[in-house]
Amino acid sequence: MLSSVISYIPTWEVWLQAAIACLVPIAASFVYKKTYSLAGKGRNPNTAENKKDPDLPTPDNSPFSGDYATDLATIRERIGGNSDLCSREFRMAKLNVRATLFFVTGMQNDRVLDLQLMEFLMFEAGADVYAEPERLQDQLPFNNLLEAPSLDSFNRSVLFGYTGLLIEGQPSGLLIECPDGTNRAVQEPLSEALLRGPRLSFTEMLSVNTSMLRRQGLSDQLEIKTFRVGTRLQKDLALAYIKDIVNPDLLEEVKARIQKMDFDFIAESGYIEELIEDNYLSPFQQLQNTERPDRVIAAMLEGRIAILLDGTPFVLLAPATFSMLLQSPEDYYERWLPSSLLRMLRFAAAFMALMAPSLYISFISFHPGLIPTELALSIIETRLGVPFPSLIEVLILEVSIEILREAGIRLPKPVGPAMGIVGGLIIGDAAVQAGLVSPFLVIVVAVTAISSFSIPTYSAGITLRLLRFVGMIFAAFLGMFGTILFFLLLCSHLTKLKSFGVPYLTPVSPFRPRDWKDLFFRAPRALMKRRPAMMKTQDDKRKS
Repeated sequence: MLSSVISYIPTWEVWLQAAIACLVPIAASFVYKKTYSLAGKGRNPNTAENKKDPDLPTPDNSPFSGDYATDLATIRERIGGNSDLCSREFRMAKLNVRATLFFVTGMQNDRVLDLQLMEFLMFEAGADVYAEPERLQDQLPFNNLLEAPSLDSFNRSVLFGYTGLLIEGQPSGLLIECPDGTNRAVQEPLSEALLRGPRLSFTEMLSVNTSMLRRQGLSDQLEIKTFRVGTRLQKDLALAYIKDIVNPDLLEEVKARIQKMDFDFIAESGYIEELIEDNYLSPFQQLQNTERPDRVIAAMLEGRIAILLDGTPFVLLAPATFSMLLQSPEDYYERWLPSSLLRMLRFAAAFMALMAPSLYISFISFHPGLIPTELALSIIETRLGVPFPSLIEVLILEVSIEILREAGIRLPKPVGPAMGIVGGLIIGDAAVQAGLVSPFLVIVVAVTAISSFSIPTYSAGITLRLLRFVGMIFAAFLGMFGTILFFLLLCSHLTKLKSFGVPYLTPVSPFRPRDWKDLFFRAPRALMKRRPAMMKTQDDKRKS
C-alpha cells in the first residue's frame, strides 16, 4: 500500500520544475519593478542628474538698440559665423536709408526674393512704409510678416528659414516668410502598401502634411496646434484632432507631455514616441506610427490625436491599443465579410509568429506524447542524426532568417528581395543536407516567418520577433509549463499596460462588448453607429 502511494509522488526533477515555475514570475516582477524605478529616476525632471547645467548658454533676449549700425554689428557677431548665412546690404532709393536682408542659402525662394522683395524695397518703398513698417504687409505679396521682439528671436528665425530685414531708423527687425518650394514628391506609402485605397503618403514637409489632412474632407472642426520642440536644434511639431470629438482630458495630457520633452534635437517621430509613452520599458509600442493620411483621419474620427513632426513622413497616433496594430485601412475599403476573415487570419498569424517555435521546442523536448503517434514517428525519423538539442536547432534557423531579413532591407531594392529568397532557400536546404536541422523544423520556421510578414504594422512585427526568442528560452527550460508561463506573463503585462490612460487590451480587458464590433472582425457599417467607448469622446455617435 505504501509503495503504491510512493509511486505517485513526483520525482525531484518535477518538484524542481514546479519551484522554478513559481519563482520565475516573482523574480521577473521584482527585476521589472526595480529596473523601472531606477530608470524612472533618470526621466524625473526633478532629479539632480536632469537639472540643466548652469554653464550651458542660455538664450539672449536682449532687445534691439534702435541704432542700425549697432544692431547690424550685433547680428553679424552672433550668427555671422555661419557659412550658409547671406547678408545683402542695399539702399532704399526713395527713402535714402540703408537696409540689410539676412537669409540662409537654400531655404528661400530666390526668384521671389530677387524679383519681388528686393525690387520693391530698393525702388518702390516710400515714406508711408518707412513711418509704418506694418504697411509692408499690405504691399508685399507675402502671407507672413512679423516684427521680431528681440535680437535673439530675430537671429533664430533667420536660421530657421525666415528672411530677416533690418532697416535704418526702425526700432526692430522684420521677419518675412518666403520658403523654398523644393520638396520630395508625394509617393505611395512604402511601409503600408494596399491593393485598394488612396495612393498617398505623407512627406517630410510639415506644411504639406497638414494640408493633406485638410484635403481629406471639408470640416471646420479639424484643429491643428503647432509647437516648437528641441532645446539645441528646434523643429515644428503639430497636434491634429477633431475639436468636437476628442476627449479634452486626453488632449491636455498629450499637450503636457509634449511640452515636458527636454531633448537637444528631435530628429524623428520615434524620439517623441519614446519620450511621451507611458511605459518606455515595455517592448510594445504605445503610439501607432503611420504614413497614410486616410488612417490618420479615421483615427481622429475615433477621438485619437495625431502628432506630426517636421522632417519625417511618419505620424504618431495616440492613444494606441493592441488591436490597432493588426488592423489595416483596407479592412474598411472592402466588404465586411472578406475584411473580417482577413483580420482573423492576421490575429492567428500573430499568434503563430509569437508561439510556433516555443510550441515546437516544448513538444519535441518535453511532451512528445501530446503529438499524434504517426506525426511523432515522422518527426523523430527526420531528427535522426541531428547533433543539437531542439533549442540550438531552432536558434540556428531563426537567427539565419533574421539576418537575411535585415540584409534584405539594407540591400538595394533590385537586389534585396531576390537575395532574401535565394539565401533562405540555400541556407535551409544546406542545413538539412548537412544534418544540422530537421526538415520539419524548416517548415515551422518558414510558417513563422510568413506569419510575421502578414502583420500590417512593421513595429509590431519587430516586437513579436523579439518576444519569440524569449518564449523559446522559457520553453527550452520548462517545456510546456514554460510556454504557458511565458504567455501568461505576456498577457499580464499587456493587461497592466496603458497608452495615455487607455488600457492596451481594450476592449478585451476591460471587457467592453460594444467595441467588439471592430475587434476580431469588422461588423457591417450599419451596426457601427457609435465611436469606441474607451476613447470617451464628446460625441460618441458616428451617424445621427
